[in-house]
Amino acid sequence: MKVYHLIIPSVILLIGASSCSEQKKIELETYTVVPSSMSETVTATGTMESVTQVDVGTQVTGIIDKLYVDFNDVVKKGQLLAELEKTTLDAELKSSDANVASAKSTYDYTLANYERDRKLHNEKLISDYDYETSRHEYEVAKLSYEKAQADRVRAAKNLNYTEIYSPIDGVIVSREVEVGQTVVSSMNVANLYVIADLDNMQVVGNVDEADIGQVKEGQHVTFTVDAYTDDVFEGTVTQVRLNPTTTSNVVTYEVIVATSNPDHKLIPGMTANLTIYTLELKDILAVPMKALKFEPTQQEEEDENKIEIVALKDSADRGNTVWVLRDRKLVETAVDLGVSNSIMQEINSGLKRGDKVALQYNEISPSEKKGKAEENPFMPKPPGANKRDKTEKAGK
Repeated sequence: MKVYHLIIPSVILLIGASSCSEQKKIELETYTVVPSSMSETVTATGTMESVTQVDVGTQVTGIIDKLYVDFNDVVKKGQLLAELEKTTLDAELKSSDANVASAKSTYDYTLANYERDRKLHNEKLISDYDYETSRHEYEVAKLSYEKAQADRVRAAKNLNYTEIYSPIDGVIVSREVEVGQTVVSSMNVANLYVIADLDNMQVVGNVDEADIGQVKEGQHVTFTVDAYTDDVFEGTVTQVRLNPTTTSNVVTYEVIVATSNPDHKLIPGMTANLTIYTLELKDILAVPMKALKFEPTQQEEEDENKIEIVALKDSADRGNTVWVLRDRKLVETAVDLGVSNSIMQEINSGLKRGDKVALQYNEISPSEKKGKAEENPFMPKPPGANKRDKTEKAGK
């Protein structure tokens, strides 16, 4: 839905002329030009989300031994969150260490044999078969040693995986496990916690297709949430997503609004009511749109009440003009127009602060207005008025 907002200085009424009839008066309605604000907005609803949210899990199978944090706890990057039972993985690491030592011993032995046989073979002291056998045993021992080293690295890494650390600064928004529970590592990582960065939040707003063309990145946004009805939060449009969503034949587009959340009042899942400022101008000179359509008419007036009309000399190509009241004169003034919001028109040049711009003529009947005021049943009557009315009616 598109909404227009404006701040308008008070409109004044100046008596411009008196008609031939004593019952009627013509008043010239004017608008005093002062610095003002003008805005145009689009409204939408959306859902709060954290900009960064991480599922923290384990890459190894094991039993939860210790949990150091719980729901709503604030954690820092690198903080220890939980530990898995280490007995099995620790034994695997020790076994890997033994395999590495055994493989290294075999490797060293076959290397020494190979170096000796290579020298003997070069001097034609051993057969080719003995040399090839020695080289083969050395190469197999080398590969076995490298494999044992790789297995040891994997065992050590798996043992390290039993300690779960926080990958980001944030707040624990979900805990998925209990102490003693077995987590199984498979194709998907087994989740232990969900951590969200609540300092930086975003609203995923749904903007109607009729308004999405007005929404651009960088626009100012204000929004409220039901949990804090008296608070107005601010944000900025960071993304306008082009993928449409159709629900009950209503097409909407997602708009991402970034906002800071130092007090952690905003939490994921809240519904936000958005006001997106597609036009926002401050400290500008503007006039009502009808000022551009005003055309003066010469009234039959007494000399002391007459308003002189002063038009531009070049009326053929005068562009945009307004009529300004100056010293009992309506002066046609050329203006340079800026943006508008269908109610107010920005004026870039041609007017200054304090100018009184003509808007329209109003025909007033003073006697009718006075009669209505006297006969208004809602107006309070002076003390004794009801009694006098009854006396007069009785006398008649």
